[in-house]
Amino acid sequence: MDKFADMEMFTSVVKHQGLAAAGRELGLSPATMTARLQGLEQRYGIKLLNRSTRHVSLTDAGARYYQSCLQILDSVRETEELMRKGVNEVKGSLKISAPKDLGKQYILPIVSQFMECYPEVTPYLYLNDNLANIAESGIDIVIRYGELADSNLISRRLVSSRRVLCASPEYLARKGTPLTPQALTEHDCLAMLRSNEELKHWHFQANEQRKSVTVIPSRFSDDGEVIRYWALEGAGIALKSLIDVQQDIKAQRLVTVLNGYMKNFSAATTVSSTDLNVVYLSRQYQPKRIRLFLDFLFERFEQRLNQ
Repeated sequence: MDKFADMEMFTSVVKHQGLAAAGRELGLSPATMTARLQGLEQRYGIKLLNRSTRHVSLTDAGARYYQSCLQILDSVRETEELMRKGVNEVKGSLKISAPKDLGKQYILPIVSQFMECYPEVTPYLYLNDNLANIAESGIDIVIRYGELADSNLISRRLVSSRRVLCASPEYLARKGTPLTPQALTEHDCLAMLRSNEELKHWHFQANEQRKSVTVIPSRFSDDGEVIRYWALEGAGIALKSLIDVQQDIKAQRLVTVLNGYMKNFSAATTVSSTDLNVVYLSRQYQPKRIRLFLDFLFERFEQRLNQ
């Protein structure tokens, strides 16, 4: 029998000064109440109540047990209330991981806006270009290009995207504009590093035809923001997510080239592999601050993208 249920039963008997009244409160028959009390006394090998046909009274041991029961049950109720309150409070830590370039341009301002609405939330913003194991890292929300393999996670598309080749107008004026993927071998290319792998094999598709080109990078970085900075300063051609450079293209700081091709770092690419996704654990039992931020993120991201 559940010890907590026995404690609740015993305190009810003391409160009502009888088994019958306590049984009515708990929905138990007099016979069941008697058997429960006898079982409780047999468990501890001590008499807890003096019983007569009209009333009950506590023994010395029963009084000690009764006081301990009150303290334990009060503590349990307080803990349950704290847990329920914690789920509904907009307070506590909020851990978010996002690619560095996108994180600084879009996620950082959204987090700041969210903080204005909910100042008791403490954000942790991790900016990196590596996939995080959300289940093991303790991160609440991961924002990444493409899907994550863990089927135990929820993945929602934040926005559709694609990769573009881009360079500054100054670079193209100086070096010329490539008209075919193969022409990239004659250009200065800016390549990403992923887990020390040089992503210099760039893949193209036009209609049903696929082509891979091994570029000769003039610079490497594991930081997408650095690649974008180098492109802006005219150092070469970069293969970037459109979202990362969309504002630069609008402002004509960067120009896209080879626009008739679908592009990626992987030969097995699909269109969805360049979409921006939000990945998180199940919404069941999720703290309110995380649920609110997810709604806030989806509402505000498109607004910032179109500014």
